[in-house]
Amino acid sequence: MSDPNSDLNTAGAEDKTTVLPETAVALVEMERLQQDLAAAEERAKNHWEQYLRALADVENVRKRGAKDVENARQFAIEKFAQEMIGVKDSLELAVANQGKTDVASLVEGQNATLSLLAKAFEKAQIEELNPQGQPFNPEQHEAMMAQPSEAAPNTVLSVVQRGYLLNGRLLRPARVVVSALK
Repeated sequence: MSDPNSDLNTAGAEDKTTVLPETAVALVEMERLQQDLAAAEERAKNHWEQYLRALADVENVRKRGAKDVENARQFAIEKFAQEMIGVKDSLELAVANQGKTDVASLVEGQNATLSLLAKAFEKAQIEELNPQGQPFNPEQHEAMMAQPSEAAPNTVLSVVQRGYLLNGRLLRPARVVVSALK
């Protein structure tokens, strides 16, 4: 078999034999670097594609969340509204039968309507504030007036208008008359 370097060795053999191993090492190194570069470019391409997918996923989650919030806002009172329809029906029946029924029937109808309303409030987690006899709480009560009394100062003597809480949050303060020093 002939030596592939034999042609190189004949013309300037000393220079070519010393340069050839360095060139081979450089070529091997260059090939390795090109392979590393190709692998790095492939990883970068994969990472970019993963980034774009993650970005699209985040955008989809954002849009879905915004839609869910809008639906929750729009339909949040649906159950309460359904309960209130029965109360309205009861009131309409009372108005339609005005003058046709006796007082006892009217009182019974009003009590039934009030009961329907109380059940609707309970299902909607609306809690009534009736602070009669309790200490005045400015976070939940609105003092309409103070009147001298034998009771301890700042005690709720009477409730002018009841207050309401929704899930522990004040909807309307109770309007009250509080005791003052004599």
